[in-house]
Amino acid sequence: MWRVHRHIGMGGDQFVKAVAGDDVEQRLGDSLRDASKEEFKKLRDECVPLEGAHDLIVELKRRGHTVVLASSSNQDDLDHFLDELEVRDIVDDWTTADDVERTKPHPDVILAALEKAGTQDAVMVGDSRWDIEAAAKAGLETVCVITGGWSEQELRDHGAVAVFDSLVELREGLDSTPLR
Repeated sequence: MWRVHRHIGMGGDQFVKAVAGDDVEQRLGDSLRDASKEEFKKLRDECVPLEGAHDLIVELKRRGHTVVLASSSNQDDLDHFLDELEVRDIVDDWTTADDVERTKPHPDVILAALEKAGTQDAVMVGDSRWDIEAAAKAGLETVCVITGGWSEQELRDHGAVAVFDSLVELREGLDSTPLR
């Protein structure tokens, strides 16, 4: 379980190899990803947005930021979560698995989001080492929240420029971040 936990936030195309090795990836990678999608679909309705997620996006827009959600999920899952967050009409754009060849820690999803935003002047908001690494490879700083199972020190050690305990705390502390 510790191996699984330490790779949460890494994209599905990278996850099997990272957790179980090359042999398992080659033999079972696609079938494991397919099974994971089916199991997640059964549980998806139990997922609820993190406290403050909607309000953070609203505040970023109020401050004049372009907000693009950098997701490598499939369109069906993304549609579900856009509706759950009630942000479909607030965010400027989003990415899906169709926009990328590789997921985090590769920078593809970040680069696709930057292209949709029409700028290279951006800051990543994330919650894992994999977010920080992908953003750094795309030339971005990352502001993190401790929602992905990584400690403040681990996130800072991997390069986070600021770390908050929650999305509520991040919204309240925006002026102390590059998102000001």
